[in-house]
Amino acid sequence: MLNLKYLGLAAVLGSVVACGSEPKPPPAAPSGNTEAPIATPAPAPSPKPEDDPAKSQINISDEIRKACGISDAEAYFDFDSANVQPAARATLGKLAKCFTDGPLKGRKMNLVGHADPRGEEEYNIVLGGRRADNVKHTLGGLGLPDGQATTTSRGEMDATGTDEASWAKDRRVDIVLAS
Repeated sequence: MLNLKYLGLAAVLGSVVACGSEPKPPPAAPSGNTEAPIATPAPAPSPKPEDDPAKSQINISDEIRKACGISDAEAYFDFDSANVQPAARATLGKLAKCFTDGPLKGRKMNLVGHADPRGEEEYNIVLGGRRADNVKHTLGGLGLPDGQATTTSRGEMDATGTDEASWAKDRRVDIVLAS
């Protein structure tokens, strides 16, 4: 049987001998392209086929529509967008004229932005505000004086949708007479 004392001594001597040997050379530098890889942005999500922007709208109160003679009061928002669609310009033009030199001359309106419930609450408040601001900007470009419209956002607070068709109704700007 081996004496454990001798095994321990052999291990110590082996490590001393190993320390005395020549050091290993450093690893070779990597060859080829050593620059960091260029990050490629993720592709933009494609629009969902069931996301019909024609179902998102600007809702003008009945009181304003009657006074201004507006029968078709739709303007469209795409999903995750605050851009007023070109089809809304004619309706918003009538609205601006009505508040500038028509039956509601000098009256003020409130533009209340809304969003569907699919985003974060804070994001939806901002998105609703952007929608209301863009409608205000469009009205201003059509002649409405700056002080006649105020904007607010309710975000997803009034959202009732549970599927694409009903979410589309949640994406809107309500236009009402200011008190």
